Amino acid sequence: MHARAALFDLYGDHLRSRGGQASVAALVRLMKPLEIAAPAVRTAVSRMVRQGWLRPIRLPHGAGYALTPKCVRRLDEAALRIYRAGTFTWHGRWHLIVLEPVKERPRRERLRADLTFLGYAALSETTWIGPRSSIELDNLLEGEGVRADRFDAALEGDPRELVARAWDLTAIGEAYEQWHAEAVTLISTLPESAPDDQVFATRSRLVHGWRNFLFRDPGLPPELLPAGWPGEKARAYFEQEAARLLPAAAAFVDRELI
Repeated sequence: MHARAALFDLYGDHLRSRGGQASVAALVRLMKPLEIAAPAVRTAVSRMVRQGWLRPIRLPHGAGYALTPKCVRRLDEAALRIYRAGTFTWHGRWHLIVLEPVKERPRRERLRADLTFLGYAALSETTWIGPRSSIELDNLLEGEGVRADRFDAALEGDPRELVARAWDLTAIGEAYEQWHAEAVTLISTLPESAPDDQVFATRSRLVHGWRNFLFRDPGLPPELLPAGWPGEKARAYFEQEAARLLPAAAAFVDRELI
């Protein structure tokens, strides 16, 4: 796990519900079980400040960093999909986005990565489609200075054909199977009487691996997925183990935040 990704996971999975802030010293302590050294933590935090995800603050225990509104929106969007915190009923319609052409390659690449994260797939260079609208889309487009026409669209044709063209479900399904096998191995190596810091580290790795699916799986409705979709078996295992390990992991976080 890289420091920046681990910090995103930490803020999203633990600190978001604890005021969204922590001292630098606490961040260093919390990253130690993941074998991330203090210099790497400080470098990652500085980068996240430059990118607008964190802002420096003063805390009773020294300098610290808090979530920006931009980061809160991103973490909340992610939580809806990671933990299925929101209900989603698909009514057979698609959210269609037609972007104005973007000439600069860095902006195009940022847009592509962010739209994929939000669950959209490219039908062409400027046309993207998703099974639902995203609460973060307005802020993404505004931040990049890109204009887009948006449509609530009904498809004339077989939605499964559209899905097969827009997303590689075979590759996503294989990734779920691989994740599940690796997650079972990860959990099986955790001793039953493991200390809180070890439980925190194991759960963090579990969540980190699962969070990566936000960049691959758009969260399609069940009626558009193949029978026996491996993502459901993987999700059931993730939800079971993430919940089981949470009390000990949370105890470690609470102790180190003091």
